[in-house]
Amino acid sequence: MRQHHRTTRLLGSLLLVAAASVSAVGATPTPTAQNALPLDRIVPAPASVTPGGSPYRLTRDTHIRVDDSGEVRRIGAYLAAVLRPSTGYRLPVTTHGKGGIRLRLGKGPFGAEGYRLDSGGKGVTITAAKPAGLFHGVQTLRQLLPAAVEKDSVQPGPWLVAGGTITDTPRYGWRGAMLDVSRHFFTVDQVKRYIDQLALYKVNKLHLHLSDDQGWRIAVDSWPRLATHGGSTQVGGGPGGYYTKADYQEILGYAASRYLEVVPEIDMPGHTNAALASYAALNCDGVAPPLYTGTEVGFSSLCVSKEITYDFVDDVVRELAALTPGRYLHIGGDEAHSTSHEDYATFMDRVQPIVAEYGKTVVGWHQLTGATPAKGALAQYWGLDSTSAAEKAQVAKAAQNGTGLILSPADRIYLDMKYDANTPLGLSWAGYVDVKRSYDWDPGSYLPGAPPEAVKGVEAPLWTETIVTGAHIEYMAFPRLAGAAELGWSPAATHDWDGYKVRLAAQGPRWDALGIGYYRSPQVPWPVG
Repeated sequence: MRQHHRTTRLLGSLLLVAAASVSAVGATPTPTAQNALPLDRIVPAPASVTPGGSPYRLTRDTHIRVDDSGEVRRIGAYLAAVLRPSTGYRLPVTTHGKGGIRLRLGKGPFGAEGYRLDSGGKGVTITAAKPAGLFHGVQTLRQLLPAAVEKDSVQPGPWLVAGGTITDTPRYGWRGAMLDVSRHFFTVDQVKRYIDQLALYKVNKLHLHLSDDQGWRIAVDSWPRLATHGGSTQVGGGPGGYYTKADYQEILGYAASRYLEVVPEIDMPGHTNAALASYAALNCDGVAPPLYTGTEVGFSSLCVSKEITYDFVDDVVRELAALTPGRYLHIGGDEAHSTSHEDYATFMDRVQPIVAEYGKTVVGWHQLTGATPAKGALAQYWGLDSTSAAEKAQVAKAAQNGTGLILSPADRIYLDMKYDANTPLGLSWAGYVDVKRSYDWDPGSYLPGAPPEAVKGVEAPLWTETIVTGAHIEYMAFPRLAGAAELGWSPAATHDWDGYKVRLAAQGPRWDALGIGYYRSPQVPWPVG
C-alpha cells in the first residue's frame, strides 16, 4: 500500500495545480492550464512514472517518425488515423526528421509488450523491444491527450502531452475479453468495434465463443450444416448467422493489427445442441433434436461412445486450427451435466491430443481439472467467491501440478451480470456485480492454494443471452472492462479503489467522444457536464 501512495504522488506531481478537481478532467486545456493533462487519467495504471520537464504540444508541423519497418510504419499510420480527424493536422508518417512523435524499436527491459514513453518540449518518443509494446505505448499517448482527441471532427485543442517518462510492462501475459457470439450473433463490424475498444486498454486476447446450444457460428467445410443449419437461429428465435472462413480471417487480421490474439472456442461435450441438431449421427440415438432458442444449460451432450464424435472433433479442430494463427484453442468443457463423469474424462482424454496434433494449446473451462488436463493446458476459472472449497481445491491442485490458470470469477468480472437490481440487461445468477466489486480483488491471491505463478492472467467474459446489439455490449462492458484490463496489466502495488475510481472517471469524456454508451455508475465520480 505504501508503494501505491508513492506512485500516486508521482502521478499527482505532474499537476501544475495540485487542487485540480475531477470535474476538470477532460475539459479543453488552455496553454497555461497544463494540469488538464495529468498522467493520473491513465487506465491501466502504468508501472513506473517519473514526471518532469516541459509538455509537448502537437502542432500543424508535427510529424510521426518511425523506424524503416513495415510493422512500425503501420503503427504510425494507426496513430495518425486516430489523431488527424480531431486535430485537423496532416501528421505525416516518415522515417526522417527530428522531434515530433517518435516510434522506435530498441533494447530495454520491456519484454514482449512493455514500452517507455518520454515526453518533453521537443517531442514524444515511445520505445519498445517489440511492435506490440509500441502499440500499447500509443494507447497511453492517446490517454495523455485531451479526451476530445478521440472525436471524428476538428476540435479546438491545444493538444498538450505532459512532460515526463513512463516505463511500463504488464503484470500478466493473458489479458482477455470473451465475446459470446453464439447466444446472439454479432457481425464482423460489431466485433471489430469491440476489438478497438479492447485495444485502448491493452487487452491482448479476444476469446470468441463460437458454438453453443443456440448457434454454431463458424463455417466448417467438412460439416457444412453446422453453420447453415446450426447457425440459423439464436436466443429468442432470431435469424442468427455465422462467419464464413473469410469473415473469420477478417476478424483475425483486424485483431492482429491491434495486437490481440484470437482464441476460438468450440464448446464440448456439452453446449452442443446446435451441432446435434445439424447432424443426427452425432446423437447416441441417431435422432437430431430441434434447434434451440432458449437459455437453459446442461441438457446437451455429444455421444462419447461413438467414433463419429471424434471424427467430427478432428475435422472441426483441424479446420479451425488451420485458420487460426494464435497458439490456443478453447474446448469449453463446462456445464456438461448430461455427460457422466466417466464419459467426460474419456472424452477429454480423446480430444486434448487432437488439439495438440494440430499445433494448438488446450484451454478449457475449469471443469477440465476434473479430468486430466493435458501438459501445458490452461484452465479458465469461472467460479464464485462462494464456490465450494472442494471445487476450488480441485482447480488449485491442477495449478500445483502445472496447469496454468486464467481467472474469470463470475461474481467479479462476468460482464453480463447486472450492475444492480435496476439494470435493464444481463443476468444475476452470480449476484449483482457493481463497478467496485469487479475491480476490487487480486488475481494473484484470489484462488486459495493456487501458486501465484500459475496465474497467467484474467479474462472478462460477456455472455449474450440478453445482449442483442452493439449498444448492449458497450453498456455492459463499460466501465467494468477497464477494471479487468487494469487487473491484468498494472502492478499489484497500484491496486487501490479510491485512486482507480478517479482515473476511471476520467475515461468518461473519452468514451463520450468515442460514442461508447456506458453505465454511469454512482460509485464513480464522473465529471459534471
